[in-house]
Amino acid sequence: MGRKKETVTYSSTFSTSVREGSMGAGVQFASSLDPLSDQNSNVVEHYRPRVSYYMREQAGNFHYGKQHPMKPHRLTLTNHLVLNYGLHKYMDVYEPRRATEEEIRQFHAADYIDFLKRVTPDNQSDFGNCFSEFNIGDDCPIFDGMWDFCRIYSGASIEAARKLVSGASDIAVNWMGGLHHAKKYEPSGFCYVNDIVLAILQLLRYYPRVLYVDIDIHHGDGVQEAFYTTDRVMTCSFHKYNGEFFPGTGAIDEMGSGLGKFYAINVPLQDGIDDRSYTQLFKTVMTAVMETFKPGAIVLQCGADSLGLDRLGVFNLSIAAHGECVKFMRRFGVPMMVIGGGGYTIRNVARCWTYETGIVCGADLPNQLPNTVYNEFFAPDYSLHPQLSGRVVNHNSRPYLNALTARILEQLRYLKGAPSVQMQEAPPDIQGFLESEEHRQKDIDDDANKGKQDRSGRREHIAELYEGDHDHDHDAEDSSSVLDI
Repeated sequence: MGRKKETVTYSSTFSTSVREGSMGAGVQFASSLDPLSDQNSNVVEHYRPRVSYYMREQAGNFHYGKQHPMKPHRLTLTNHLVLNYGLHKYMDVYEPRRATEEEIRQFHAADYIDFLKRVTPDNQSDFGNCFSEFNIGDDCPIFDGMWDFCRIYSGASIEAARKLVSGASDIAVNWMGGLHHAKKYEPSGFCYVNDIVLAILQLLRYYPRVLYVDIDIHHGDGVQEAFYTTDRVMTCSFHKYNGEFFPGTGAIDEMGSGLGKFYAINVPLQDGIDDRSYTQLFKTVMTAVMETFKPGAIVLQCGADSLGLDRLGVFNLSIAAHGECVKFMRRFGVPMMVIGGGGYTIRNVARCWTYETGIVCGADLPNQLPNTVYNEFFAPDYSLHPQLSGRVVNHNSRPYLNALTARILEQLRYLKGAPSVQMQEAPPDIQGFLESEEHRQKDIDDDANKGKQDRSGRREHIAELYEGDHDHDHDAEDSSSVLDI
């Protein structure tokens, strides 16, 4: 019962923006590495992945509020650049379905989801007593279409994960997703539904281990919290940390607990880190992580607020350096989901995510931006790589970065290799809390009794992934197949 691939049809602003022969105007497949690349990396250099791209025109039309820094319109700018560069010719482009309520409840609490479904700007006075309970305020306001927005970006991440699991894609790109702060019971940091957790749950149905990497300037606290006590998901976040900068978490000694001890990697950085320091640190840490954890799939959150000149950021990264992190992870040749996140100077967010779309396709994009109906956003230079660095003094000294690297490598050495995983469809409890010893012993006894009673027929293993002999792609339009965990 595989899902039918949809052909995307957009309004006239989209359909007329892709110029005939646009790929001939300087867009080429990458044949050499840029100066930031490590030519000696032990990775796949000639990887030609199948790429899927998820976009919905409606996603860019939502509005958090006039003064709110989160602007979904950045998605519209990104999609127009991607289409006008002609990158759609080298990807499978999907208009994904919305997530169902049942799928979203795989992580989020039922009463919180019920609140999101029902509250609107017109009736919010009726829910005033719920605002403090659900952390509604300036960061997470009530806006028109909020529940629909959540379903759109979450549905795209869920579908992207399923494309990876089915083998239909090697890399799946969803710039609508990446809202990494949302918690089980409440929104946080402009994020209402944690599409990343929902996507990782899908990946865990098939892959024994999933690596989550976060290059947003803010700590990926919602994802870390969700998987803090499991060894099947390693979270690795590169972010600013001083104990006060939002969300106030992400210290290096936050390492996980229980079975998840040492599986949360935090790389706390100071203001002003530059391109070379960041990329060198990233490559050193991620090389060690990949060698130690050996993930079956990667989820890479590409929050663009770590760029220089971001409205809420304090780093000095260029678009090239940010993209170098994507390029480095791509070259490992592991199935990967690439998602959005923060980013509040929207002209630079669009440039960055367009450049990184080109990277996953293996294409070199010309620096001169193509014509779109939104040209004025990119004035006066109209370039893909504007000057973004140098605004903030770099407080990351070489001794500090060396000590940070040594501390993280020491943490990884405690793991002594990738965990041996008995395949399950998903962790027994998404929060990672282990079942009691009593319950586990009962399961062992039940399995033993079942084995005595069923010696002749085939027993379905707990890791069985298929609905039937004809379900080859795991990619059905089937919210009914979603696990109840």
